[in-house]
Amino acid sequence: MTIPRAAKTQRRTRIQEEKEERILEAALDVFSSSGFRGSTIDQIADAAGMSKPNLLYYFRTKEAIHRALIDRVLFTWLEPLRAFNSEGNPEAEIRSYIRRKLEMARDFPRESRLFANEILQGAPHIEDELKGPLKKLVDEKAEVIRAWARTGKIARCDPYHLIFSIWATTQHYADFDVQVRAVLGQESAGEGRFEDAARFLEQLYMDGLRINKS
Repeated sequence: MTIPRAAKTQRRTRIQEEKEERILEAALDVFSSSGFRGSTIDQIADAAGMSKPNLLYYFRTKEAIHRALIDRVLFTWLEPLRAFNSEGNPEAEIRSYIRRKLEMARDFPRESRLFANEILQGAPHIEDELKGPLKKLVDEKAEVIRAWARTGKIARCDPYHLIFSIWATTQHYADFDVQVRAVLGQESAGEGRFEDAARFLEQLYMDGLRINKS
């Protein structure tokens, strides 16, 4: 994980921690709207209400700020998948995963767009994480899904494409929020759209994964 420059030179004070958070919050706005290539240190400093030299005391480069945000996003974004419990009821676990991913799309739309921008750029800053820790985690959870299918708890499916499809259908509500609200119209585009999405996606996935008893 990227360590702010100030943390390397001395023990951080409360004020330093607050300034680091202000920088990261401002950078999240800038990066999520303009992408890494389209963003500058000057833009981030302006958004944070700080001078450029003051900002560079805490983070030496634009890359360091971006990496700190990406590290944080990766940890937060994967937490629902880590919680996927092999000992739990498959239907309850999958429903919970869908809902937690939608909650994150609702509560952390900038983080979702930051991550999406990084992937669209070819993941230049996180390729090692994608091929290493992320792949390992997905492999582990794919085996959980396979075990449920082998024991007849859910229908047989490709576990990787199941996970990919849940990512795609839930994160759509963050990454394409403007489109979603425009198409739904004013009456259906309020906060209730996430509950509507949750009910639909639960039905979609559970109908597809349910064992046909006939």
